[in-house]
Amino acid sequence: MFEEKVDCCLMFLGVSSLVGPHGVGASPGDKKSKSKTTRGKKKSIFETYMSKEDVSEGLKRGTLIQGVLRINPKKFHEAFIPSPDGDRDIFIDGVVARNRALNGDLVVVKLLPEEQWKVIKPESNDKETEGAYESDLPEELCGSQLPQQSLKGYNDSPDVIIEAQFDDSDSEDGHGNTQNALVDGVKKLSVCVQEKGKEDAGAPVIKDENTFTSQDSRVLPEKSLQRSAKVVYILEKKHSRAATGFLKLLADKNSELFRKYALFSPSDHRVPRIYVPLKDCPQDFVTRPKDYANTLFICRIMDWKEDSNFALGQLAKSLGQAGEIEPETEGILTEYGVDFSDFSSEVLECLPQGLPWTIPPEEFSRRRDLRKDCIFTIDPSTARDLDDALSCKSLADGNFEVGVHIADVSYFVPEGSSLDKVAAERATSVYLVQKVVPMLPRLLCEELCSLNPMTDKLTFSVIWTLTPKGKILAEWFGRTIIRSCTKLSYEHAQSMIESPTRRIPERELPAISPEHTCDEVHRAVLNLHGVAKELRRQRFADGALRLDQLKLAFTLDHETGLPQGCHVYEYRDSNKLVEEFMLLANMAVAHKIHRAFPEQALLRRHPPPQTKMLNDLVEFCDQMGLPMDFSSAGALNKSLTEMFGDDKYSLARKEVLTNMCSRPMQMAVYFCSGALRDPAQFRHYALNVPLYTHFTSPIRRFADVLVHRLLASALGYRELPDVEPDSLQKQADHCNDRRMASKRVQELSTGLFFAILVRESGPLESEAMVMGVLNQAFDVLVLRYGVQKRVYCNMLPLRSHHFQKVGKKPELTLVWEPEDLEQEPVQQVITIFNLVEVVLQAEATALKYSAVLKRPGTEGLLDPQDQLGCGNHKEEQD
Repeated sequence: MFEEKVDCCLMFLGVSSLVGPHGVGASPGDKKSKSKTTRGKKKSIFETYMSKEDVSEGLKRGTLIQGVLRINPKKFHEAFIPSPDGDRDIFIDGVVARNRALNGDLVVVKLLPEEQWKVIKPESNDKETEGAYESDLPEELCGSQLPQQSLKGYNDSPDVIIEAQFDDSDSEDGHGNTQNALVDGVKKLSVCVQEKGKEDAGAPVIKDENTFTSQDSRVLPEKSLQRSAKVVYILEKKHSRAATGFLKLLADKNSELFRKYALFSPSDHRVPRIYVPLKDCPQDFVTRPKDYANTLFICRIMDWKEDSNFALGQLAKSLGQAGEIEPETEGILTEYGVDFSDFSSEVLECLPQGLPWTIPPEEFSRRRDLRKDCIFTIDPSTARDLDDALSCKSLADGNFEVGVHIADVSYFVPEGSSLDKVAAERATSVYLVQKVVPMLPRLLCEELCSLNPMTDKLTFSVIWTLTPKGKILAEWFGRTIIRSCTKLSYEHAQSMIESPTRRIPERELPAISPEHTCDEVHRAVLNLHGVAKELRRQRFADGALRLDQLKLAFTLDHETGLPQGCHVYEYRDSNKLVEEFMLLANMAVAHKIHRAFPEQALLRRHPPPQTKMLNDLVEFCDQMGLPMDFSSAGALNKSLTEMFGDDKYSLARKEVLTNMCSRPMQMAVYFCSGALRDPAQFRHYALNVPLYTHFTSPIRRFADVLVHRLLASALGYRELPDVEPDSLQKQADHCNDRRMASKRVQELSTGLFFAILVRESGPLESEAMVMGVLNQAFDVLVLRYGVQKRVYCNMLPLRSHHFQKVGKKPELTLVWEPEDLEQEPVQQVITIFNLVEVVLQAEATALKYSAVLKRPGTEGLLDPQDQLGCGNHKEEQD
């Protein structure tokens, strides 16, 4: 964990006194960059890391602070770590202060003297997101996940919705940064580093004309300071140290470097440029560099010296042409450390070898036999990894016996085996638009564990006696054997819910086993729906929060794999039915394992929103005259539910505000109960419950496998796993890391396919609602696609534009150039919650797209169905 060999890289954007000739940073063998007085002794650019002992002592004494580094993807000289007290993030200004740490690394920082802190200007018009979050909305907040095309959802017990948005908007002038108009604008202390990026890597230091000194801050009481710090140690290098990008020749053909190295330019500007040995490059690269201008490569950082602006790396492989789905996808997976290799023979040998496999006779004596019960699955129509099933039996007293039956994956994954180790390392299946990278071999995912119909399967069940109002009268946990009678899709279940009295013809349903009838399944679905509605109503009455956001689903060409169209996924009653019982099972298991093992329970908590960002949102709503109550999760949910009407404009405003409310939210995380001493921190903010865990998706989440083992121990099926709380916490941390990486990969996959859709089918026209107004730009939420984009004034045919504040509300007046010289200019006022028409269009570079405002008064918007079509979608819960 503490090894010093692998470097931490981030874009170096220029310190003039440390830059070699032609703007190329000092590097191995670059003797020409040394002056006579310094020859033989390179000047360090980065500070030497503190010793482990000093770091440990500083953390204990509180003179040092640790946290996960988050780099602004659009202003990559800005980085942050969360403040331990939940207040404003701690600011890290520039690559030198970042000291070779990469995005996602667990770092230790030391606060700078107060005169070097960032100055906040509250009334600034150019407001930005403070920490440049990458949609950190936890799944439990939202109920459903991003839909997939042909895959089972990767989150199947409603965590909090993942934002189906991807924002590559840059600065207000179109040249370099962030989105949101909520949070304080900033002016920096000390140096102002170039924002343009890699092409200016050797630029000199420039003082910002708006830089303030500590004396300035005392003279200007309306300004406040944000604590600033520098990285002094990297506790854990969580970034993969891999990047995708392009190869270039060095600028100075006469330098010694030119004969030894090429320059690797990462696509992610948060990663530094990297020197790679020419011997790693294609043989004809030096003589024919233009042949590789559009070739995507993967490079791994091997080292980053204290005296070098750039890292040293090793070219791993050529992926193929940039802008194509598979090379780009492989790059995404590699950058985020996703193991997509085939399972080894050693791992596959852990699986049952005699196929077809049948349940051993002894298991029937150890388990409750439910094979005669009416049990069925409800999943996306194309799902193949079916890990949950439901049952609902009417009782003579009017109550119901409801069961949630989960695939007993732990039976097939012996603890300590090679299969167990690789599953623990992968920790989660990774769902892309076009495919899945499974956590377990497909034989397990799709056959042995998948609850396929009319086949005996091993399961772990939670069975309740429930009243029609959802009150729990009795609860049972245990290992079971089931035989699903049918595989319903969400569409099948929805048609049953919408037609409660109609007998649905058998031809409209999938095959049902002879032991059960279509009517029996229909009654069970209706009864489950009725109970689920009551459970849901009570959950929100008890203070749960839901932040539904637009989620994209794609239709793909079967031959080319290219996106043919997209649509916003509709979350319906059938989805909510499954969600509600998965939630109920997860909560029940959480209480069961925590009662049995107070120090060794693997649980899932959701911290409350970040204080500073929430306060900014409160201030914004006050300015806009929106009577929002942010005092609790339930109060916020009630505000969002009751404030808006059902008309188009109101629903669009709700969508924008919901999106804004997602930004202060923190991620839900796994943890070991024995490693977190304060039970108050166990709570799940969005669900507003004291204990929660993940039990319902062991095929695709290793945390659920661990929970299954704990539940088996609690029920006396096996000995308690020999694991200390600290060790279990490390496993929880790894699950959190891989889950976050999986989430990012899924978002990037969605972004990749949407960008290709815009490139292939665009320009796409749609209504959008204004989310924020800046001096020279404004942010919009494109309602048809759930995409946030920044619209720049300098990209529009305007005669002029003017920014002002009307009261506290920002307003941008656009004066359009007339299309006909005889016409008068058209004036358009842009304010927050304006509905406007925008055009999404591909940019010259591959996989980039921008938004421009459609000239007011024009007609003929494209019909989205004609332009994009409709198609199958996949729902994901959790």
